[in-house]
Amino acid sequence: MDAVLAVSALGALAHEHRLAAYRLLVQRGPDGLPAGLIAERLGIPPSSLTFHLQQLLQAGLVTQRRLGRQIIYAADFASMNGLVGYLTENCCGGQAICAPACKPGEVVAANQPRSKSA
Repeated sequence: MDAVLAVSALGALAHEHRLAAYRLLVQRGPDGLPAGLIAERLGIPPSSLTFHLQQLLQAGLVTQRRLGRQIIYAADFASMNGLVGYLTENCCGGQAICAPACKPGEVVAANQPRSKSA
């Protein structure tokens, strides 16, 4: 991933509804969810959600496929991993003790060392 793509992806995620939709799709996995169900679960009007999903699609963070009359959206995990990799490629100056500890979902207090056992 390069800086232009990273900025596009981060810009797409920089909105409350888009971030919520993206997190929901990440939780759902590669099967994704129909747009109507995403709107229902997030309490967002379908017309607004369509706009937000299109922003995520244009940034390359989600994919869409048609299944009958439904449009199914899914997180693009290769793109997500590319963004995380871009953001963390120089984690701790490349020291081996830090880079493996950069794991999703791990919460570390500022200025506290990461657990080596994790």
